[in-house]
Amino acid sequence: DGGGGGGVGGLGGGGGGKKRKESRPPRVHGVYFNNPTELYVDVTKGGSSGGISSHWMAESGAFDLFIFPGPSPRETMRQYSMITGGTAMPPAFALGYHQCRWNYRDEADVAAVDAGFDEHDIPYDVLWLDIEHTDGKRYMTWDGATFPTPRRMIEDVASRGRKMVTIVDPHVKKDANYPVYKEAESKGLFVKQKDGVGDFDGWCWPGSSAYLDVTSPAVRAWWADKFSLKNYQGSTKDLYIWNDMNEPSVFNGPEITMQKDLIHHGNVEHREVHNAFGMYYHAATAAGIEKRNDGERPFVLSRAFFAGTQRVGPIWTGDNAADWNHLRVSLPMVLTLGATGLAFSGADVGGFFGNPDGELMTRWYQTGIYYPFFRGHAHLDTKRREPWLFGEPYTALIRAAIRRRYQLMPYLYTLFEEAHRDGAPVMRPLWYEFPNDPHAAAKEDAFMLGPALLVHPVTTQGASSVEVYLPAGVWYDYDTNEMHAGPKTFSVAVTLADTPTFVRGGHVIVRKDRARRSTRAMTHDPFTIVVAPDESGKYAYGEVYLDDGKSYAFEEKDAFSRRQIIFEDGDSLVCAAKWRGGSWGWTTHDAEQKHLEGDPLAFPEIAAEVERVIVLGPRRFGEDAEVRNKRKEIHLVSASGKEGSPAAATAVKKPGVVLAQDWSILFSVAD
Repeated sequence: DGGGGGGVGGLGGGGGGKKRKESRPPRVHGVYFNNPTELYVDVTKGGSSGGISSHWMAESGAFDLFIFPGPSPRETMRQYSMITGGTAMPPAFALGYHQCRWNYRDEADVAAVDAGFDEHDIPYDVLWLDIEHTDGKRYMTWDGATFPTPRRMIEDVASRGRKMVTIVDPHVKKDANYPVYKEAESKGLFVKQKDGVGDFDGWCWPGSSAYLDVTSPAVRAWWADKFSLKNYQGSTKDLYIWNDMNEPSVFNGPEITMQKDLIHHGNVEHREVHNAFGMYYHAATAAGIEKRNDGERPFVLSRAFFAGTQRVGPIWTGDNAADWNHLRVSLPMVLTLGATGLAFSGADVGGFFGNPDGELMTRWYQTGIYYPFFRGHAHLDTKRREPWLFGEPYTALIRAAIRRRYQLMPYLYTLFEEAHRDGAPVMRPLWYEFPNDPHAAAKEDAFMLGPALLVHPVTTQGASSVEVYLPAGVWYDYDTNEMHAGPKTFSVAVTLADTPTFVRGGHVIVRKDRARRSTRAMTHDPFTIVVAPDESGKYAYGEVYLDDGKSYAFEEKDAFSRRQIIFEDGDSLVCAAKWRGGSWGWTTHDAEQKHLEGDPLAFPEIAAEVERVIVLGPRRFGEDAEVRNKRKEIHLVSASGKEGSPAAATAVKKPGVVLAQDWSILFSVAD
């Protein structure tokens, strides 16, 4: 609920009219209807014109329609983001794994779960508490019997580089002894009955509840202040927030939400603002966390959303089930959200309802590591399902999957910066990268993670093989380095350990290969650069983006480094500053460097070295390579894929260069 007001259209064929005999490339267009009321859209194909027609009908409000001409998917998304905004740049920890259930019982349970991840060498970043942690569903309170020392609990988790999240829903328990309700009621901050006088009374988790009128700027400012350390007793700056039920959910309301004739700020009926209500609440909460943390990036998850929610924080697909069909459908759901500008989204890994077996849980983790938002979650009545509870071989396979997520963190973070800057989705349908490929347009069982990785998850129980489609170009198996020439559809044999994943030729990926307990623990770790040459074997290109992972200094002080890494002529790898958006950021280009206050190596990751360079494909180099400007020769070694694989790669170990500085490696070419 909450997303009915607009979005970006899908793959188009260039509009209506009679079909021309000559072929022309397909074009992508976008349509955004800026209206938060109930909306009906009917899209039809065919008819006498042979084109596509659509019928748009809103219950109320203005007819405010935007057309984005494209013509490419990338341009369409960029144009849409100019109107509704790009994705908020998340704090780095938000891209890690989130562990959640309804509910962790008490402080001892929290400590045991946190310790369990370390005991089993499984990385994670955030531990979540659902509604049972509160005093009788009074949000921003703690159950004194089960969570008597919340500050100490949060500080203990944070001491290992991790964060916590608590749930804060929009319904406020009607209790004169509850300070939040008492103050809001006395100031007239709640949504009103249809007469505009009495406060609306709805039923939700606490029972009888009132709802803050977050359409009012004054109410949003008041609500933001409630997240201060003074007001939210027991919280710390390492505690973040989850806004659930913010459509808003009303158990005794029509369609489980508010009546359309309730009155909001400015004497506006609820029907006029329904689909934007959740976004207002989400934005007010995020503003409170940002203010509490002295202007650092907030993290607030929301269930409700509207066009523009991407400027605030992540969303998820809502309550799903431990079912193979729900695993499969999570792919088109997350892809669709990305194609409507909501790049930071995911589905509950394992399914919210029900009890997944080891196979389903493993396959869901192997898929979920590629969701932009990666969280495991479960219902109160389900069996406990922390990764180590499934036993072997499942625990080892889940560990390997989560570690891959962390290995790809530099690549993911770079994709999020692109989403912030240009509105690009992180997880992309194949047609986004291959708009001229008719086979790509119909694919919903595979996707691109950014421009460089194609993933085909295994979403069928007991599968021993999957049919994989690779678009035109050369592709490299992520695990074996085996080369494939597309376009082609072929059968890939799989065991429970396998998720077919391919690196696109012509691209460069930056990773961190050392296994750590959290994103913060990876900060000083060196990088690995993976080069996947194109069909010629002579060219590949990639970018990597670095900043402090928490502040807005990247915008306010140009405190970032955006590097372009180019493999060219088949014998050299060059790393240099990338000019984009009017700023070089922090770089060693002396003539063009932005003069910044302080040390240009002021945040730790910008000083991290490159540990390895891996060039995929058959070996074609001599015995050594030279790092220019370092006057140092380095030995090349074989870097095969999985044991027994005939495919290979060439690795440069410890070249002694810093990723955020300018350098080049010159390879000697074998005769």
